[in-house]
Amino acid sequence: MANKFKKGDEVIVITGSSRGKIGKIILVSGEKAVVEGVNIATVHKKPNAQNPGQILKLEKPIHLSNVSHVENGKPIKIKFVTESGEGKSFTKKNRVSKKSGKKIG
Repeated sequence: MANKFKKGDEVIVITGSSRGKIGKIILVSGEKAVVEGVNIATVHKKPNAQNPGQILKLEKPIHLSNVSHVENGKPIKIKFVTESGEGKSFTKKNRVSKKSGKKIG
């Protein structure tokens, strides 16, 4: 089955400590996604010969069940619509907003 979330989609966090934050998906891996500006963790890097020690703020993955597509600042559901056209077996699946009917991506 096709994944509802793809890289570059705008999403809103619906649960957790980052609830209500809106950001773009940077990476989707299995059941998790990395969202820009969401679920930020502080990582302490140990110094070595080449680099001094440093404190970094990194975005950590968030489960896909905790995010939703966003439209006009509100979370929306999406559905898949198959489009058929000319040719022997030409069919295309599009992601469409259930609220407005607009194509996503």
